[in-house]
Amino acid sequence: MNDSSSRAPAGPVHGGAERAQTPRMPTVSGDDTPDEPSTGPPGEPDAPDGSSATPPPAAPGRRRGGRDLGAAIGVGLGLGAIVLAALFVVQAVFVGVIAAAVAVGLWELTSRLAECRGIRTPLVPLVLGGVATVVAGYARGAEGAGAALALTALAVPVWRLSGPAENYLRDVTAGVFAAFYVPFLATFVALMLAADDDGPWRVLTFLILTVISDTGAYAVGYKLGRHKLAPRISPGKTREGLAGALAFAMAAGALCMEFLVDDGRWWQGLLLGAAAAASATLGDLAESMIKRDLGIKDMGTLLPGHGGIMDRLDSLLPTAPVVWLLMVIFVGAG
Repeated sequence: MNDSSSRAPAGPVHGGAERAQTPRMPTVSGDDTPDEPSTGPPGEPDAPDGSSATPPPAAPGRRRGGRDLGAAIGVGLGLGAIVLAALFVVQAVFVGVIAAAVAVGLWELTSRLAECRGIRTPLVPLVLGGVATVVAGYARGAEGAGAALALTALAVPVWRLSGPAENYLRDVTAGVFAAFYVPFLATFVALMLAADDDGPWRVLTFLILTVISDTGAYAVGYKLGRHKLAPRISPGKTREGLAGALAFAMAAGALCMEFLVDDGRWWQGLLLGAAAAASATLGDLAESMIKRDLGIKDMGTLLPGHGGIMDRLDSLLPTAPVVWLLMVIFVGAG
């Protein structure tokens, strides 16, 4: 969000008083998972008042961006336990977890679009079609998922016909985008799970690579980050953080492909890890750009210390089709 206000020139005016300066609105960063907090190195973003002064230290237990690290870690561990239990105990329950995440994510996205831009996307066909796409992907494979997604994309403009003609094309376009952005990408996790021999281990590898990539970016960026990666989109991300994401994910990929995935090889894991780190970073940047455009920090408030469901899916969603495709190329569909 570009500042539209300008600073009035300083200097004495009539009566010896100084002309008041017009305050500048702070820029919403849109980056909820920075590689490293601002600590005053060269290239640090300007403070809200336009100065380059180092901001005050964050309160104990919080990152500079205001995150409660204790709550974030607790929620993350809780979500991880639920996901792993569902993944290795009853696979149908894990499919339900994916479907629930898709439904909540669509609700958050459409709510923010309506709140910030007045875009009225049809939520009912999106949620019903999104859940159907995930379930069809697990039960009927890629063909079933493709058919469900096509019906969803058709249902969105039909449902919107009941509203006014004004902004019809805008609302439908946003709805079709939401259908591809959330349920379509999430369905690739269900496709991985459906592999006969090692489906849960493929999904676990996907989750490990994404989490390790984010962890490596944060750890290395926090300690060594100096050169901004995309300052206009996500000021906290650094090139050093990206290098850390690549290194951590490649190491994790080599181990996962060697010991978790049937017929996998360590060198395939290196390529898989590099691709996962790249896609996770791009996904994070893409959602940061969406949040910048909407002028918000988080997509929701459901998860303490994290934001909303969509704030946790930002790197997972684009990584899922990348991991699925490389798994198929390296070890087959299963």
